[in-house]
Amino acid sequence: MEHDTGNSELVPWYHSFTISSSRLNILLFAAPVAIYAAFIAHDATLSFIASMIAIMPLAFLMGKATEEIALRTSESIGGLLNATFGNAAEMIIALLAIIAAMQAGSGTETEATMIKVVQASLIGSILGNLLLVMGLSFLWGGLRFQEQEFNRVQVGSNSSLLLLAVIALIIPTVFHAAATNSSDDSVLQLSRIVSLILLLIYGLFLLFQLKTHASLFATDGAHHESPSMAKRDAAILLVVATILVSFMAEILVHSLEDAAEELQIPHLFIGIILLPLFGNAAEHFTAVTVAGKNKMDLSFAISVGSSTQIAVFIAPLIVLVSWAIGVPLTFEFGLLETTSAFLAVLIANTVAVDGKSNWLEGAMLLATYAVLAVAFLMYG
Repeated sequence: MEHDTGNSELVPWYHSFTISSSRLNILLFAAPVAIYAAFIAHDATLSFIASMIAIMPLAFLMGKATEEIALRTSESIGGLLNATFGNAAEMIIALLAIIAAMQAGSGTETEATMIKVVQASLIGSILGNLLLVMGLSFLWGGLRFQEQEFNRVQVGSNSSLLLLAVIALIIPTVFHAAATNSSDDSVLQLSRIVSLILLLIYGLFLLFQLKTHASLFATDGAHHESPSMAKRDAAILLVVATILVSFMAEILVHSLEDAAEELQIPHLFIGIILLPLFGNAAEHFTAVTVAGKNKMDLSFAISVGSSTQIAVFIAPLIVLVSWAIGVPLTFEFGLLETTSAFLAVLIANTVAVDGKSNWLEGAMLLATYAVLAVAFLMYG
Protein backbone atom coordinates (compact mmCIF):
# COMPACT_ATOMS: atom_id res chain seq x y z
CA MET A 1 0.00 0.00 0.00
CA GLU A 2 2.84 2.43 0.74
CA HIS A 3 3.87 2.40 -2.92
CA ASP A 4 0.42 3.22 -4.16
CA THR A 5 0.45 6.48 -6.04
CA GLY A 6 -3.12 6.57 -7.25
CA ASN A 7 -4.70 9.71 -8.63
CA SER A 8 -6.31 10.46 -5.24
CA GLU A 9 -2.84 11.09 -3.79
CA LEU A 10 -1.57 13.24 -6.63
CA VAL A 11 -2.05 17.01 -6.80
CA PRO A 12 -2.69 19.05 -9.98
CA TRP A 13 0.12 21.22 -11.38
CA TYR A 14 -1.58 24.52 -10.52
CA HIS A 15 -1.60 23.59 -6.82
CA SER A 16 2.15 24.28 -6.86
CA PHE A 17 1.43 28.01 -7.25
CA THR A 18 -0.49 28.22 -3.96
CA ILE A 19 0.99 29.47 -0.69
CA SER A 20 -0.07 26.23 1.01
CA SER A 21 2.27 24.41 -1.37
CA SER A 22 5.26 26.63 -0.52
CA ARG A 23 5.67 29.83 1.48
CA LEU A 24 8.12 30.98 -1.17
CA ASN A 25 5.11 31.45 -3.48
CA ILE A 26 4.32 34.62 -1.53
CA LEU A 27 7.00 36.22 -3.70
CA LEU A 28 4.96 35.50 -6.83
CA PHE A 29 3.19 38.81 -6.16
CA ALA A 30 6.31 40.43 -7.64
CA ALA A 31 5.45 39.09 -11.11
CA PRO A 32 2.38 41.34 -11.71
CA VAL A 33 4.30 44.21 -10.09
CA ALA A 34 7.10 43.71 -12.63
CA ILE A 35 4.60 43.64 -15.50
CA TYR A 36 2.91 46.83 -14.24
CA ALA A 37 6.24 48.61 -13.75
CA ALA A 38 7.57 47.57 -17.16
CA PHE A 39 4.55 48.13 -19.40
CA ILE A 40 2.38 50.70 -17.59
CA ALA A 41 4.47 52.74 -15.13
CA HIS A 42 7.69 52.45 -17.20
CA ASP A 43 9.70 52.36 -13.99
CA ALA A 44 13.02 50.64 -14.77
CA THR A 45 14.15 50.30 -11.16
CA LEU A 46 10.89 48.75 -9.97
CA SER A 47 10.82 46.49 -13.05
CA PHE A 48 14.34 45.27 -12.33
CA ILE A 49 13.80 44.62 -8.62
CA ALA A 50 10.35 43.03 -9.00
CA SER A 51 11.36 40.75 -11.89
CA MET A 52 14.46 39.62 -9.99
CA ILE A 53 12.33 38.77 -6.94
CA ALA A 54 9.72 36.96 -9.07
CA ILE A 55 12.37 34.74 -10.64
CA MET A 56 13.10 33.18 -7.22
CA PRO A 57 9.77 31.32 -6.69
CA LEU A 58 9.44 30.59 -10.42
CA ALA A 59 12.89 28.99 -10.48
CA PHE A 60 11.81 26.97 -7.45
CA LEU A 61 8.74 25.74 -9.33
CA MET A 62 10.95 24.73 -12.26
CA GLY A 63 13.07 22.76 -9.84
CA LYS A 64 10.02 21.16 -8.24
CA ALA A 65 8.68 20.02 -11.62
CA THR A 66 12.09 18.68 -12.58
CA GLU A 67 12.32 16.76 -9.30
CA GLU A 68 8.92 15.18 -9.93
CA ILE A 69 10.09 14.04 -13.35
CA ALA A 70 13.45 12.90 -11.95
CA LEU A 71 11.71 10.64 -9.40
CA ARG A 72 10.65 8.47 -12.33
CA THR A 73 14.21 8.05 -13.61
CA SER A 74 17.45 6.51 -12.36
CA GLU A 75 19.51 8.26 -9.68
CA SER A 76 22.18 9.43 -12.12
CA ILE A 77 19.74 10.79 -14.70
CA GLY A 78 17.64 12.35 -11.95
CA GLY A 79 20.68 14.12 -10.56
CA LEU A 80 21.60 15.36 -14.03
CA LEU A 81 18.08 16.69 -14.61
CA ASN A 82 18.09 18.51 -11.28
CA ALA A 83 21.50 20.06 -11.94
CA THR A 84 20.53 21.13 -15.47
CA PHE A 85 17.21 22.75 -14.65
CA GLY A 86 18.65 24.13 -11.42
CA ASN A 87 20.76 26.39 -13.63
CA ALA A 88 17.98 27.00 -16.17
CA ALA A 89 16.96 30.43 -14.82
CA GLU A 90 20.51 31.73 -15.09
CA MET A 91 20.90 30.26 -18.56
CA ILE A 92 17.66 31.92 -19.72
CA ILE A 93 18.82 35.29 -18.36
CA ALA A 94 22.19 34.91 -20.11
CA LEU A 95 20.60 33.92 -23.44
CA LEU A 96 18.17 36.86 -23.34
CA ALA A 97 21.03 39.23 -22.51
CA ILE A 98 22.98 37.91 -25.52
CA ILE A 99 19.93 38.42 -27.74
CA ALA A 100 19.61 41.98 -26.38
CA ALA A 101 23.27 42.54 -27.28
CA MET A 102 22.61 41.30 -30.82
CA GLN A 103 19.58 43.58 -31.19
CA ALA A 104 21.57 46.58 -29.93
CA GLY A 105 24.10 46.17 -32.73
CA SER A 106 27.85 45.73 -32.96
CA GLY A 107 29.99 48.26 -31.13
CA THR A 108 27.16 49.82 -29.10
CA GLU A 109 27.35 50.52 -25.39
CA THR A 110 24.39 48.22 -24.74
CA GLU A 111 26.18 45.34 -26.47
CA ALA A 112 29.28 45.87 -24.31
CA THR A 113 27.17 46.08 -21.14
CA MET A 114 25.21 42.92 -21.88
CA ILE A 115 28.37 40.97 -22.73
CA LYS A 116 29.94 42.12 -19.46
CA VAL A 117 26.84 41.16 -17.47
CA VAL A 118 26.73 37.68 -19.06
CA GLN A 119 30.44 37.11 -18.41
CA ALA A 120 30.01 38.29 -14.82
CA SER A 121 26.95 36.10 -14.23
CA LEU A 122 28.85 33.00 -15.38
CA ILE A 123 31.70 33.69 -12.96
CA GLY A 124 29.20 34.72 -10.28
CA SER A 125 27.34 31.41 -10.56
CA ILE A 126 30.55 29.50 -9.95
CA LEU A 127 31.51 31.72 -7.00
CA GLY A 128 28.01 31.61 -5.50
CA ASN A 129 27.70 27.83 -5.65
CA LEU A 130 31.22 27.09 -4.39
CA LEU A 131 31.49 29.71 -1.65
CA LEU A 132 28.01 30.88 -0.64
CA VAL A 133 25.96 27.70 -1.06
CA MET A 134 28.63 25.24 0.07
CA GLY A 135 29.57 27.58 2.90
CA LEU A 136 25.99 27.88 4.15
CA SER A 137 25.53 24.10 3.78
CA PHE A 138 28.69 23.30 5.75
CA LEU A 139 27.79 25.89 8.41
CA TRP A 140 24.14 24.86 8.85
CA GLY A 141 24.91 21.15 8.75
CA GLY A 142 27.92 21.61 11.04
CA LEU A 143 25.84 23.38 13.67
CA ARG A 144 23.52 20.35 13.81
CA PHE A 145 26.12 17.61 13.41
CA GLN A 146 29.69 17.71 14.71
CA GLU A 147 31.11 16.27 11.48
CA GLN A 148 29.48 15.32 8.18
CA GLU A 149 30.72 13.08 5.39
CA PHE A 150 30.03 12.86 1.64
CA ASN A 151 31.04 10.70 -1.31
CA ARG A 152 34.77 11.20 -1.96
CA VAL A 153 34.50 9.79 -5.50
CA GLN A 154 31.92 12.44 -6.31
CA VAL A 155 34.19 15.07 -4.76
CA GLY A 156 37.20 13.90 -6.76
CA SER A 157 35.53 13.72 -10.17
CA ASN A 158 33.60 16.97 -9.85
CA SER A 159 36.49 18.88 -8.33
CA SER A 160 38.98 17.74 -10.96
CA LEU A 161 36.61 18.59 -13.80
CA LEU A 162 35.78 21.95 -12.26
CA LEU A 163 39.47 22.81 -11.83
CA LEU A 164 40.14 21.86 -15.47
CA ALA A 165 37.19 23.96 -16.63
CA VAL A 166 38.18 27.05 -14.64
CA ILE A 167 41.76 26.81 -15.93
CA ALA A 168 40.33 26.64 -19.46
CA LEU A 169 38.07 29.63 -18.75
CA ILE A 170 40.89 31.84 -17.52
CA ILE A 171 43.37 30.94 -20.29
CA PRO A 172 41.95 33.54 -22.76
CA THR A 173 42.48 36.33 -20.20
CA VAL A 174 46.03 35.19 -19.47
CA PHE A 175 46.66 34.73 -23.20
CA HIS A 176 45.60 38.29 -24.00
CA ALA A 177 47.74 39.69 -21.20
CA ALA A 178 50.82 37.58 -21.97
CA ALA A 179 50.86 37.43 -25.77
CA THR A 180 52.21 40.70 -27.15
CA ASN A 181 50.80 39.99 -30.62
CA SER A 182 47.36 38.92 -29.42
CA SER A 183 44.23 40.71 -30.64
CA ASP A 184 40.55 40.76 -29.75
CA ASP A 185 39.93 38.47 -32.70
CA SER A 186 42.49 35.91 -31.54
CA VAL A 187 40.98 35.90 -28.04
CA LEU A 188 37.55 35.39 -29.60
CA GLN A 189 38.76 32.45 -31.68
CA LEU A 190 40.54 30.92 -28.67
CA SER A 191 37.38 31.21 -26.57
CA ARG A 192 35.35 29.39 -29.22
CA ILE A 193 37.89 26.58 -29.50
CA VAL A 194 38.00 26.25 -25.70
CA SER A 195 34.18 26.08 -25.68
CA LEU A 196 34.18 23.14 -28.08
CA ILE A 197 36.81 21.33 -25.99
CA LEU A 198 34.86 21.90 -22.76
CA LEU A 199 31.64 20.57 -24.31
CA LEU A 200 33.55 17.47 -25.44
CA ILE A 201 34.89 16.96 -21.91
CA TYR A 202 31.37 17.42 -20.52
CA GLY A 203 30.11 14.72 -22.86
CA LEU A 204 32.85 12.37 -21.65
CA PHE A 205 31.99 13.21 -18.03
CA LEU A 206 28.35 12.31 -18.64
CA LEU A 207 29.45 9.01 -20.18
CA PHE A 208 31.59 8.36 -17.10
CA GLN A 209 28.85 9.34 -14.64
CA LEU A 210 25.83 7.76 -16.34
CA LYS A 211 27.32 4.73 -18.05
CA THR A 212 30.80 3.39 -17.40
CA HIS A 213 31.09 4.30 -13.67
CA ALA A 214 27.49 4.96 -12.66
CA SER A 215 27.80 2.79 -9.54
CA LEU A 216 30.41 5.12 -8.06
CA PHE A 217 27.92 7.99 -8.00
CA ALA A 218 25.04 6.08 -6.38
CA THR A 219 23.81 7.50 -3.06
CA ASP A 220 21.44 6.09 -0.51
CA GLY A 221 17.94 7.47 -0.20
CA ALA A 222 17.94 9.48 -3.39
CA HIS A 223 14.82 7.97 -4.93
CA HIS A 224 12.83 6.64 -1.98
CA GLU A 225 10.21 9.37 -2.33
CA SER A 226 7.00 8.88 -4.27
CA PRO A 227 5.90 11.44 -6.89
CA SER A 228 3.33 13.95 -5.63
CA MET A 229 1.93 14.80 -9.07
CA ALA A 230 1.25 12.98 -12.31
CA LYS A 231 3.94 12.96 -14.98
CA ARG A 232 1.74 15.06 -17.29
CA ASP A 233 1.13 17.65 -14.55
CA ALA A 234 4.86 17.81 -13.80
CA ALA A 235 5.58 18.45 -17.49
CA ILE A 236 2.89 21.19 -17.63
CA LEU A 237 4.30 22.83 -14.49
CA LEU A 238 7.81 22.77 -15.99
CA VAL A 239 6.63 24.39 -19.23
CA VAL A 240 4.51 27.06 -17.48
CA ALA A 241 7.26 27.94 -14.99
CA THR A 242 9.88 28.12 -17.75
CA ILE A 243 7.71 30.48 -19.81
CA LEU A 244 7.11 32.73 -16.80
CA VAL A 245 10.82 32.75 -15.89
CA SER A 246 11.62 33.72 -19.48
CA PHE A 247 9.07 36.56 -19.35
CA MET A 248 10.48 37.88 -16.06
CA ALA A 249 14.03 37.52 -17.39
CA GLU A 250 13.05 39.54 -20.47
CA ILE A 251 11.81 42.37 -18.23
CA LEU A 252 14.92 42.12 -16.06
CA VAL A 253 17.36 42.30 -18.98
CA HIS A 254 15.67 45.28 -20.62
CA SER A 255 15.49 47.26 -17.35
CA LEU A 256 18.99 46.38 -16.16
CA GLU A 257 20.95 49.28 -17.65
CA ASP A 258 18.58 52.04 -16.50
CA ALA A 259 18.11 50.47 -13.07
CA ALA A 260 21.86 50.13 -12.54
CA GLU A 261 22.29 53.81 -13.39
CA GLU A 262 19.45 54.94 -11.11
CA LEU A 263 20.57 52.74 -8.19
CA GLN A 264 24.28 53.46 -8.76
CA ILE A 265 25.10 49.74 -8.74
CA PRO A 266 28.03 48.54 -10.89
CA HIS A 267 27.11 46.19 -13.74
CA LEU A 268 29.84 43.84 -12.54
CA PHE A 269 28.25 43.56 -9.09
CA ILE A 270 24.82 42.90 -10.63
CA GLY A 271 26.22 40.13 -12.83
CA ILE A 272 28.46 38.44 -10.28
CA ILE A 273 26.40 38.79 -7.08
CA LEU A 274 22.74 39.73 -7.69
CA LEU A 275 21.74 37.67 -10.76
CA PRO A 276 23.19 34.34 -9.54
CA LEU A 277 21.87 34.98 -6.02
CA PHE A 278 18.26 35.55 -7.07
CA GLY A 279 18.27 33.19 -10.05
CA ASN A 280 19.56 30.30 -7.98
CA ALA A 281 18.03 31.15 -4.59
CA ALA A 282 15.60 28.22 -4.55
CA GLU A 283 18.36 25.73 -5.35
CA HIS A 284 20.56 27.34 -2.68
CA PHE A 285 17.79 26.89 -0.12
CA THR A 286 17.45 23.21 -1.05
CA ALA A 287 21.19 22.57 -0.66
CA VAL A 288 21.24 24.15 2.81
CA THR A 289 18.05 22.38 3.91
CA VAL A 290 19.28 18.89 2.97
CA ALA A 291 22.63 19.62 4.65
CA GLY A 292 20.69 20.22 7.86
CA LYS A 293 19.24 16.73 7.40
CA ASN A 294 22.75 15.26 7.05
CA LYS A 295 22.26 14.49 3.34
CA MET A 296 25.62 15.92 2.36
CA ASP A 297 25.95 13.92 -0.87
CA LEU A 298 22.88 15.69 -2.25
CA SER A 299 23.96 19.07 -0.88
CA PHE A 300 27.43 18.68 -2.39
CA ALA A 301 25.96 17.54 -5.72
CA ILE A 302 23.82 20.69 -5.87
CA SER A 303 26.60 23.16 -5.03
CA VAL A 304 29.65 21.72 -6.77
CA GLY A 305 27.66 19.88 -9.45
CA SER A 306 25.97 23.13 -10.47
CA SER A 307 29.30 24.96 -10.59
CA THR A 308 30.78 22.21 -12.73
CA GLN A 309 27.88 22.33 -15.15
CA ILE A 310 28.10 26.13 -15.41
CA ALA A 311 31.80 25.90 -16.23
CA VAL A 312 31.83 22.99 -18.68
CA PHE A 313 28.37 23.20 -20.25
CA ILE A 314 26.49 26.48 -19.86
CA ALA A 315 29.45 28.87 -20.27
CA PRO A 316 30.75 27.23 -23.49
CA LEU A 317 27.18 26.83 -24.78
CA ILE A 318 26.54 30.57 -24.30
CA VAL A 319 29.76 31.38 -26.19
CA LEU A 320 28.75 29.14 -29.10
CA VAL A 321 25.22 30.60 -29.22
CA SER A 322 26.77 34.08 -29.23
CA TRP A 323 29.02 32.98 -32.10
CA ALA A 324 25.98 31.75 -34.04
CA ILE A 325 24.14 35.09 -33.74
CA GLY A 326 27.18 37.30 -34.23
CA VAL A 327 27.85 38.52 -30.68
CA PRO A 328 31.57 38.63 -29.76
CA LEU A 329 31.33 36.97 -26.33
CA THR A 330 34.66 35.64 -25.06
CA PHE A 331 36.12 34.06 -21.93
CA GLU A 332 38.17 37.17 -21.26
CA PHE A 333 36.48 37.92 -17.97
CA GLY A 334 38.96 40.33 -16.45
CA LEU A 335 41.77 39.91 -13.93
CA LEU A 336 39.68 40.21 -10.74
CA GLU A 337 37.00 37.82 -12.03
CA THR A 338 39.41 35.12 -13.21
CA THR A 339 41.53 35.34 -10.05
CA SER A 340 38.41 35.07 -7.89
CA ALA A 341 37.12 32.02 -9.78
CA PHE A 342 40.45 30.21 -9.55
CA LEU A 343 40.85 30.94 -5.84
CA ALA A 344 37.24 29.86 -5.17
CA VAL A 345 37.84 26.49 -6.81
CA LEU A 346 41.14 26.14 -4.96
CA ILE A 347 39.68 26.78 -1.51
CA ALA A 348 36.55 24.69 -2.19
CA ASN A 349 38.67 21.73 -3.33
CA THR A 350 40.93 22.12 -0.31
CA VAL A 351 38.14 22.00 2.29
CA ALA A 352 36.25 19.18 0.52
CA VAL A 353 39.14 16.89 -0.42
CA ASP A 354 38.85 14.77 2.75
CA GLY A 355 35.15 14.07 2.17
CA LYS A 356 34.26 15.62 5.54
CA SER A 357 32.90 19.00 6.59
CA ASN A 358 32.26 21.05 9.73
CA TRP A 359 30.84 24.48 10.58
CA LEU A 360 34.26 26.22 10.66
CA GLU A 361 34.96 25.26 7.04
CA GLY A 362 31.56 26.70 6.13
CA ALA A 363 32.40 29.95 7.93
CA MET A 364 35.68 30.21 6.00
CA LEU A 365 33.93 29.76 2.66
CA LEU A 366 31.36 32.43 3.57
CA ALA A 367 34.11 34.82 4.67
CA THR A 368 35.82 34.37 1.30
CA TYR A 369 32.54 35.10 -0.51
CA ALA A 370 31.96 38.23 1.60
CA VAL A 371 35.43 39.56 0.79
CA LEU A 372 34.88 39.02 -2.93
CA ALA A 373 31.39 40.61 -2.83
CA VAL A 374 32.79 43.77 -1.23
CA ALA A 375 35.65 43.84 -3.76
CA PHE A 376 33.27 43.63 -6.72
CA LEU A 377 31.00 46.31 -5.26
CA MET A 378 33.94 48.67 -4.83
CA TYR A 379 35.55 47.66 -8.14
CA GLY A 380 32.64 49.05 -10.15
